Amino acid sequence: MKKVLVTGGSGLVGKALEAIIKEQAPSDEQWYFAGSKDADLTNLAATQTLFQREQPTHVIHLAAMVGGLFHNMNNNLDFLRNNLLINDHVLQTAHEQGCVKVVSCLSTCIFPDKTSYPIDETMVHNGPPHPSNYGYSYAKRLIDVQNHAYHDKYGRQYTSVIPCNIFGPHDNYKPEVSHVIPGMINRMHKLINEEPELPESEKVFTVFGSGKPLRQFIYSLDLAELMIWVLRNYESVEPIILSVDEAQEVTIYEVAEAIAKAFNFKGKLVCDTSKADGQFKKTASNAKLRSLLPNYTFTDFEKAIKTSVDWYKDNYDQARK
Repeated sequence: MKKVLVTGGSGLVGKALEAIIKEQAPSDEQWYFAGSKDADLTNLAATQTLFQREQPTHVIHLAAMVGGLFHNMNNNLDFLRNNLLINDHVLQTAHEQGCVKVVSCLSTCIFPDKTSYPIDETMVHNGPPHPSNYGYSYAKRLIDVQNHAYHDKYGRQYTSVIPCNIFGPHDNYKPEVSHVIPGMINRMHKLINEEPELPESEKVFTVFGSGKPLRQFIYSLDLAELMIWVLRNYESVEPIILSVDEAQEVTIYEVAEAIAKAFNFKGKLVCDTSKADGQFKKTASNAKLRSLLPNYTFTDFEKAIKTSVDWYKDNYDQARK
């Protein structure tokens, strides 16, 4: 029997994994979704206690200190230190407990700031990351270094996935830490429901920055399906990018338009260019994924945005905001 421990199991991707596993109901696997209530993974003893209790054979490692652009810019030291601790504790404890496989989740923001596009898996360590989030980026890059080191010394099958920007139900909508899509969803919901006496057509939604930066976005349920495939079928220590196709890249302004459409928002969208844009583009190649899963179909972006907005409205009282 395969026993899978998911760290960060109560977050965006953890909840998506849980939903997919409930649909599949695999008879040869047991899954445990560990949240912050189960263990403080910055504490080694707490991490060891969790692993000893659950006795996993496999791990999907999602737990991390995460945040949006502005939270990263102001807290690079905390992002570096906390994520170094979490990752080292999880990987070393997994090794000590004899875990067969660990799949860790990285991010396309770890890639060099100055690079050629599209970026691919061979380019992770080719230069410094964008200065806005270097703490998080370097900590995540070191997972790849550790994976290779565990493989070289012990033959461990520890690997990593590199998703593009993730969104979906159960996201983190808190203004100070949210990423672009949940941040916009939260702000637009607030705008629509504030000042009910003001006609919606006169309301103005502000897009932070120029709206021009380009991003690839993956729906959390799609990512969950792909991560489960990696856990079961991908047998390499080398990282693999899990991203939508390059043709599905959109501007931040187009994201705002899709969210406005999902809310049926009748007001105006304006860009506040006094706010930082961050990296202009992070275009990632999914050629490696496509070579292994050529026929995988990603959820339509507007449809996934509509589902995410509807989930937020339906679960407003319970959402992390």
